[in-house]
Amino acid sequence: MIERVLPEQVASAESFEDKADAELYPQERAFIARATESRRREFATARACARVALARLGLPPAAVLPGPGGAPQWPEGVTGSITHCAGYRAAAVGLTRDIASLGVDAEPNEALPDHGMLALIALDEERVRLGELAGSMPGICWDRLLFCAKESVYKAWFPLARRWLGFESADIVIDPHGGTFAARLLVPGPFVNGEPLTQLSGRWLAGHGLLVTAVVVSAA
Repeated sequence: MIERVLPEQVASAESFEDKADAELYPQERAFIARATESRRREFATARACARVALARLGLPPAAVLPGPGGAPQWPEGVTGSITHCAGYRAAAVGLTRDIASLGVDAEPNEALPDHGMLALIALDEERVRLGELAGSMPGICWDRLLFCAKESVYKAWFPLARRWLGFESADIVIDPHGGTFAARLLVPGPFVNGEPLTQLSGRWLAGHGLLVTAVVVSAA
């Protein structure tokens, strides 16, 4: 599923269930030692996906620990992203010679659990657009898709900027027919390829009861 929103330079792997035989490196086991059993299974399956994705790039397996801001720490020369939600885990990786940064996120295709949450994540103009989308295409939970898109934007932003990006710092326009979205940054962005980053573009997909989004910043 996730490969459908990613370019060919990005390798990915996914799982719709936790893998009982997923192995962890010692440092990964130490990191997750005090977590609940369900969290350990989720963490291990996501790392198994990451190692499959690395192998698809022709790279050896490696430990993947969370770093500053929760971003995964990849081997040198690699950038990537990990996501997990109920019933789904995935990882995507690319070589930094091709991809400057990327972010992926998955969410259940369900309305946000609390109406107050929408006020926290969406700008006024975004809420207007969500109402229009809900009226024309009710099969997609557009509020959750907006949240999913903003998560992908943040995951692609952080490795480049090394600072927080709030929900209110990006104005996202979703194309309901093309399966794409555009994020206009409302704060100064980092420089990529000698130019300030002012906008990010992404792709989205609905299926299997899930919403999946991806943002990829080219290194070209």
